[in-house]
Amino acid sequence: MYLDVNEIFDEAKNSPNAMILYNLLKSHLVEENQKREAFYQMVKEDQKAEFINGEIIIHSPVKLRHAEASLNLATLINVLIGKNQGGVLGHEKLMIRLTRNDYEPDLCFFMKETAKDFKQDQMLFPAPDFVAEVLSPSTENTDRTIKMTDYAQHGIREYWIVDAEAGIVEQYLLKDEKYILQQKSASGNIKSVVIDGLDIPVQAVFDKTVHSEAIRKIIAID
Repeated sequence: MYLDVNEIFDEAKNSPNAMILYNLLKSHLVEENQKREAFYQMVKEDQKAEFINGEIIIHSPVKLRHAEASLNLATLINVLIGKNQGGVLGHEKLMIRLTRNDYEPDLCFFMKETAKDFKQDQMLFPAPDFVAEVLSPSTENTDRTIKMTDYAQHGIREYWIVDAEAGIVEQYLLKDEKYILQQKSASGNIKSVVIDGLDIPVQAVFDKTVHSEAIRKIIAID
């Protein structure tokens, strides 16, 4: 799942081809950066698009259960942060710009301290404090490999993987630049360590009745 950067570096620096590798990588990254700048110019607001390891990824429409799970979780978080008057929630098309790649997570949350200098017309954002990705067949591998590694290396403290088909949420917490599985469950409650007060039944993400009751409880909390 995770690449050991130091191990890769040690192997490269001890290779007799180190200079060749350096020049190849440098040339590749220059070309990639030009492609990335072109990506910013071509991507449209009505598209869900990402730039990952030099490739432009245009996402296809999602299934209903994916859309409902994403919206249910977004609504729960939005009601909570609206009540607490803190933080910024991005849903579906808010783009985060990391060192090499650009992602549009299904959900991302920025704490007040992270978001204090955001502008209303801003289109590229730094690493958030919390990310949730809802799995699709075409994205699951990326969500569990490249994104998981990239999110961890950029200090995103909490990462949820939502499996709408199985009705399961996985909660990963950052430790020593790697994610540790904290919880994987289809039942019971799940509590965020980043989003203050987010302590909800797992099924509130998938079940409309449980979701409505969770919303009522959030609103009723003093």
